[in-house]
Amino acid sequence: MPEQSTQTGIAIIAPSGAPLDDSLIDRGLQRLADQGFKVHSYYEPAGKFQRFGASDTERVRQIHEAAQNPDVQIVMALRGSYGMSRLMPLLDFDLLANSGKCFVGYSDFTLVHLAMLARGRTSIAGPMLCDDYIREQPVEYTLQQFKACVSNTRHKVEFETEAGYDLQVQGKLWGGNLAMLTHAIGTPYWSEVEGGILFLEDIGEHPYRIERMLLQLHFAGVLNKQKAIVLGNFSAYKLAEHDNGYDFNAMLAYIRSLIDVPVITGLPFGHISTRASLVVGSDAQLDVAEGQASLAMSYSL
Repeated sequence: MPEQSTQTGIAIIAPSGAPLDDSLIDRGLQRLADQGFKVHSYYEPAGKFQRFGASDTERVRQIHEAAQNPDVQIVMALRGSYGMSRLMPLLDFDLLANSGKCFVGYSDFTLVHLAMLARGRTSIAGPMLCDDYIREQPVEYTLQQFKACVSNTRHKVEFETEAGYDLQVQGKLWGGNLAMLTHAIGTPYWSEVEGGILFLEDIGEHPYRIERMLLQLHFAGVLNKQKAIVLGNFSAYKLAEHDNGYDFNAMLAYIRSLIDVPVITGLPFGHISTRASLVVGSDAQLDVAEGQASLAMSYSL
């Protein structure tokens, strides 16, 4: 392990949901320390409020204090679930953007990525303490993706996709959780990229709900302004007998019939254990050929 003076400081904040098992938190903090980080945890189990990691006021305080801590370079969300929406009017996003910190998380944390994007700052759609670092058997790919991402100014994710696409496009990488993106449209917290590479994921949403959210982005003029749309994992939904053949693939075929932008599948990102780290706001290049895809990112954190 590097000397303490050379360690990267990482702060754990609880911006959204409370952990499902507080007894595992120390395991996660130790795993971060084992990766060479100097860990600062702002989460206090005794401060939980209803389903949230703390009261709204306390969660805002955690985020602001982490952003102002000179020993911290990375601010990582404890968990997703729900809660960021309540904090948006209370947070000083200029303070966060000007802090020089790298903000990390996904799912509910998508709203923070949008806020950083609007201010010209990069952030990482990547792991959170729960459950990436607390699980009994951590997924090495997920942890190493994050460590490689924060240790470099270039990062690449390679994955298998559907055959039949031959594509090479460049654009700013942005996106995140589909529900959170559609939730932000029409609000002061919406930030949109034209000519970008838009990545999307979600969990527990039936294909018709995914279609409805994609149509909202389409009707708002977002989808056709992109160079490419890259889909991560969409899972944990249950089809019904009356769907009568309407499934994710049928929904996707319909969306593809409406837009001129290529829609690429297979990105290892979302509510899954094997998850890539993606730099929101990075300059990215997407190459697809013969069922293989690579997403290369260049950035400054």
